[in-house]
Amino acid sequence: MLATDHIQLAKQFLVDADRELEDGDVFQASEKLWGAASHVVIAEMHRREIKQSGHRAMVRSVGHFGEDFNDPVLRPLFSSAEILHANFYHGFLENEDVKEHRDSVNVFVNRMVELIDRRNGAEN
Repeated sequence: MLATDHIQLAKQFLVDADRELEDGDVFQASEKLWGAASHVVIAEMHRREIKQSGHRAMVRSVGHFGEDFNDPVLRPLFSSAEILHANFYHGFLENEDVKEHRDSVNVFVNRMVELIDRRNGAEN
């Protein structure tokens, strides 16, 4: 997949997560939100030619992106996605908790897309 494909998938997962939440499926909503965040990270990793070797590499990369983009909130926002990923497996969040984390993931994904687009525009 190309970086642009990952970004499109991230955006689609945000839409899908809202539908899942409306249907009351917090497990699937949680996983779709994790998918949105992880795919936008993978898009930037792909652009930077960083090996996508798992969760730890993504976390480390988000920290680097925050430094490179001078955006210190990227890492804390990504933490919401990690909590949602864990919720998919362990089911410890209520619907309202998932909605709260959803807002953070939406901010994260949209910020990353904006930063990626800005960087790509500067490189062209």
